[in-house]
Amino acid sequence: MAKTTDAQSPVLHAADSHDLIRVHGARENNLKDVSIEIPKRRLTVFTGVSGSGKSSLVFDTIAAESQRLINETYSAFVQGFMPTLARPEVDVLDGLTTAIIVDQQRMGADPRSTVGTATDANAMLRILFSRLGEPHIGPPGAYSFNTASVRASGAITVERGTKTKAEKATFERTGGMCTRCEGRGTVSDIDLTQLYDDSRSLSEGAFTIPGWKSDSQWTVQLYAQSGFVDPDKPIREYTTKEMQAFLYGEPVKIKVNGINLTYEGLIPKIQKSFLSKDKESMQPHIRAFVERAVTFTTCPECDGTRLSAGARSSKIEGISIADACAMEIRDLAEWVRGLEEPSVAPLLTALQQTLDSFVEIGLGYLALDRPSGTLSGGEAQRVKMIRHLGSSLTDVTYVFDEPTIGLHPHDIQRMNNLLLRLRDKGNTVLVVEHKPEAIAIADHVVDLGPGAGTAGGTVCFEGTLEGLRASETVTGRHLDDRAALKESVRKPTGALEIRGATANNLRGVDVDIPLGVLTVVTGVAGSGKSSLVHGSIPTAEGVVAVDQAPIRGSRRSNPATYTGLLDPIRKAFAKANGVKPALFSANSEGACPTCNGAGVVYVDLGMMAGVDTPCEDCEGKRFQASVLEYHLGGRDISEVLAMSVTEAEEFFGSGEAHTPAAHRILDRLADVGLGYLTLGQPLTTLSGGERQRLKLATHMGDKGGIYVLDEPTTGLHLADVEQLLGLLDRLVDSGKSVIVIEHHQAVMAHADWIIDLGPGAGHDGGSIVFEGTPGDLVTTRSTLTGEHLAAYVGM
Repeated sequence: MAKTTDAQSPVLHAADSHDLIRVHGARENNLKDVSIEIPKRRLTVFTGVSGSGKSSLVFDTIAAESQRLINETYSAFVQGFMPTLARPEVDVLDGLTTAIIVDQQRMGADPRSTVGTATDANAMLRILFSRLGEPHIGPPGAYSFNTASVRASGAITVERGTKTKAEKATFERTGGMCTRCEGRGTVSDIDLTQLYDDSRSLSEGAFTIPGWKSDSQWTVQLYAQSGFVDPDKPIREYTTKEMQAFLYGEPVKIKVNGINLTYEGLIPKIQKSFLSKDKESMQPHIRAFVERAVTFTTCPECDGTRLSAGARSSKIEGISIADACAMEIRDLAEWVRGLEEPSVAPLLTALQQTLDSFVEIGLGYLALDRPSGTLSGGEAQRVKMIRHLGSSLTDVTYVFDEPTIGLHPHDIQRMNNLLLRLRDKGNTVLVVEHKPEAIAIADHVVDLGPGAGTAGGTVCFEGTLEGLRASETVTGRHLDDRAALKESVRKPTGALEIRGATANNLRGVDVDIPLGVLTVVTGVAGSGKSSLVHGSIPTAEGVVAVDQAPIRGSRRSNPATYTGLLDPIRKAFAKANGVKPALFSANSEGACPTCNGAGVVYVDLGMMAGVDTPCEDCEGKRFQASVLEYHLGGRDISEVLAMSVTEAEEFFGSGEAHTPAAHRILDRLADVGLGYLTLGQPLTTLSGGERQRLKLATHMGDKGGIYVLDEPTTGLHLADVEQLLGLLDRLVDSGKSVIVIEHHQAVMAHADWIIDLGPGAGHDGGSIVFEGTPGDLVTTRSTLTGEHLAAYVGM
């Protein structure tokens, strides 16, 4: 038998010397030659003001290079099917381990994607029902609403030795998809008057569908030249045969301008091009069209379950798979725990662990049939965490982007425990975070700044929490900031009445939301806040809603194009120089012909990462040389787009370049704390917090009396929260009513009125547990929110 000794070798093993991730000379986005050493198998929190470079260092440098190196281990053939990643702008990256990114990106918003399909829970449930369900209807696919039933028959040729023989064969696959709604749970009814003006002919521009231009051979010309209808006859005069072909024609090949295209009726074409996508992922004008033209109702055949009658008929102990998916996950976990069947014991154990992980992470109030596109950014991030909680992997780098987003102070401790568990298994945990409660558990803190954008990009501090608190950095000075309760609150000028609200988990809620004041709606995650505000407040004229939906934009989009600022700037340039406004758009006539206005030339290297190089002709300025000869106030258009918001605010505020329309938009951008952004900075380089504030600035120009904001402190540094409170005050003082869904105690303390929902989440919530002033809530401490707010203000 081999002998062992407890004595440790005094010499450090070479393998044990790699306990640091070393970054040297990082220059991604606004980083300024950042060099840093991050301890492995520890929890490191990266903090700093919004736009200081946290995401650039953690996600765009460390995590991106780890993923790129892993991709390079695959064969060239496999790499051809994978996204190509360029090497980050950094001199040295050493000591990297496999990076698993858990970010705030919304989950796929496909209409058939649910919480159950996005995790392994649905797959395991389908196997469970295929084994134990009575009556037995088939394999797991028979319980899937993404699998259609298929039947086919015909002749097949069978070869036996030297003989061949034709035999009749049938094929059948049983799927669980409802045939009426095709697994979507809803059916649509289309209002034809929103698709076309029947008093006009096709050649007169009858179509009123967004993006359908008269010269497009893929849309308007497809119908005009199809031969099935007369393009010069008003649609209302079509014969029955023409109308049938126009609206419901079967797919058939036709030629349009010498190109082979597929013609099909207008209704199926609209269903494929618009209704097969999730509404939330559409551009605003397309979504507005769909909401006008299409009415969605629960499928009458499957009652919204998405499943066929056969799949719904098979049950285990009186529960069908549709019933199981509709349960709150914590209730489903209890039901699964009560099943005892040795033949599927390993499956039950795995399913139980997955469901318990949902509960442990604070998502027990969700149901597996919840569409994934309706999850908030915080919920989506926690759903992604599910698969990692029980993972056997160690020595992995987990990268989190503000995991406490959307969490009530009561829930933050639970999230902290999960992060510590991942660390204690021997993993490196990197967290980008602003909340003091989350920073408090860090083994190592890295503070970036000192400012945002070009004023940031350097490491101001690295070390322990105590060291940060004693430092003179912006984060160190604000770490112990506490907002005080207001001495007096505003008096409401009216009330918005909500009666019998029952959306989602609300229990017939009756509440009067005061107008003319700052009202905060709060409560634990899943208590019904969004259901009350977004689901019950009528979206009538005068209600401006700024939700958490991400803003979309390509590398060509920038703050100037997104906010509409570029329009008055282009007009001012055109007027000053006596030329067309289109010359001053990098997406139109003024674009550099070499790079098409992108400012860079992209070289596709096949399976290797593509390379962006600044355009040699325009030197990255995006415009033709002739356009840059036109000036306004002594600056050309490329110099104006290179200005920061603060510079531009001064530039367009007075003098020759005085442009009131542009100045108003710039004022709003400065109000939300984006004074450091450059007007031409691509939207793809903005952080999550910057994007939300950009959206808020855009909506501040909307004409409305009631503003509804969904967690506006998302992505905000401690130092920025005070500026946000000032903005909310200015909105209210200008005569607006502001309703805010929020967990941040500073916003609660600053409110005039608080509505607290609870007491718990899911079916344990949905009730009003407190209405009144912040002072009354702190005094009574009657709810979880009251206890945390009292502790926050030091009472």
